[in-house]
Amino acid sequence: MAEFHQELSSRGGARPFSSYEWLIAYRYLKSRRSEGGVSVMTVISVIGIAIAVFALVATLSVRTGFRSEFMATVLGANAHVSIYSGIYAAAAGGRSTAIQDYDSLVESLGQVDGVVRASPVLRAQLLATSEIRNAGVQMFGIRPADFIQLPLIADPESSIGQVEDFGAGIAVGTGVARELGITVGDSIRLISPQGVKTAFGTVPRISSYPVSYIFGVGRSDIDRVRIYLPFDEAQIYLNREGTADEIEIFVEDPEVIEEIEADLLAVAGDQFYAWSWKDSSGAFLRALQMEDNVMFIILSILVLIATSNIVSGLVMLVRNKGRDIGILRTIGLSQGTVMRIFFICGASIGIIGTIIGVVLGCVFAYNIDPIFELVNMMAGGGVWDPNVRFLSSLPAKVEMRDVLSAVVLSLSLSFVVTIFPARRASRMNPLDALRYE
Repeated sequence: MAEFHQELSSRGGARPFSSYEWLIAYRYLKSRRSEGGVSVMTVISVIGIAIAVFALVATLSVRTGFRSEFMATVLGANAHVSIYSGIYAAAAGGRSTAIQDYDSLVESLGQVDGVVRASPVLRAQLLATSEIRNAGVQMFGIRPADFIQLPLIADPESSIGQVEDFGAGIAVGTGVARELGITVGDSIRLISPQGVKTAFGTVPRISSYPVSYIFGVGRSDIDRVRIYLPFDEAQIYLNREGTADEIEIFVEDPEVIEEIEADLLAVAGDQFYAWSWKDSSGAFLRALQMEDNVMFIILSILVLIATSNIVSGLVMLVRNKGRDIGILRTIGLSQGTVMRIFFICGASIGIIGTIIGVVLGCVFAYNIDPIFELVNMMAGGGVWDPNVRFLSSLPAKVEMRDVLSAVVLSLSLSFVVTIFPARRASRMNPLDALRYE
């Protein structure tokens, strides 16, 4: 007590958050219940906040990982925006949407600001058969130089063969290869329903191609159905020499694709229209964003419930320390000093719990693969079905903004709920506190 009197007299009052305020708060937090402390309640409060923050950080990391993985798989093997031709009258009669002078159009579109690469593409729905099985596939005709620049194709999760060998054969997804029971070096037959018209009807077009490359990008809707043919070979097979179905455009920043679309269409002309990755996947991204917001609100409620334990702990502390509060007030401590002491108690619980929760959440996110494999093994497998979720594994990505969101939320709630019991302690009448002890 002498040091308190000395500091108060030397400074003419209590200095906010002085060392003795921290000392008193520390002693209250660590004291045993028999001494009027609430150490057990303190531990429970810290654990509750740590678990809530851990859940929030882990969920935000998985949410960010999902979006990042989805963006990588969508944009890694697909165009950011595709340019199509409208319907026009073909020279040979009938109507067509084929792009005739695609080389000059590719050159013009490639010069638009923000465009990284433009390439002509042919597409077709075909039947692929091997010696033992058959499967429906989606064929892409693409130039080998453009093929090896597809990020997920050039650097897939798994592969068989060399991507540079694509021109000597075709490339198929791992799902297609598994369905047909083939590997690199085997041949498959492609059957097109739009075959050759004869006097006896339409004869399906059938051609055989060797498999030179098998890729697995980690997305089921790509690996299970997609095959690639060299562009020239696809033109011959589909009987579309000198034409392309679309022009695929890859840009520097896919997030602002709307700004580039207008420039692309201005160069292409009125006959053409654009279809971007946001047009095809925008609804899914909006659903993810809505789910993220709802999940953040729900977990914020969980953090609020956890921080409410601080209130009950401080209320018990104030009741047990009533005599001490009366003594502190009689020796000259102001209401503000008493309030700060109990505020430090509650805020310290929130800070410690938040730090522990952030550490646990980051550790979980960085080690999610082995943790998930353990859970999958304990559950007997089948917890994660890539055919339903498209992704081959549960992704997680720790970003600073997510961690800061969890920290700010937890500390803000901890500080706010601490104010009310701290004010109650500061307003306690010292005479009443000592009278009933």
